[in-house]
Amino acid sequence: MSVKIRLARGGAKKKPFYQIVVADERCPRDGRYIENLGKYNPRAEKDKITLNGERALSWLNKGAQPSEAVVKLLRQEGVWSTFKGEKQA
Repeated sequence: MSVKIRLARGGAKKKPFYQIVVADERCPRDGRYIENLGKYNPRAEKDKITLNGERALSWLNKGAQPSEAVVKLLRQEGVWSTFKGEKQA
């Protein structure tokens, strides 16, 4: 079983918001997930991101693979640099 950190879409037509979730890669995009790590609202004035950084870092250390979009969000929140710093040490 491969675990991914990815976005699950919610909201109405042309008014999206996303949940940052940990899910089995075989599950559908908006289907079952293991854990909810936070929310991302691209329609807010300044892209609003709510993220549990400790849990995200924990899942990354366990081997979860983030999607490209999630890597960008993790970089904005500073979690990605913490993860890469720990891996190199």
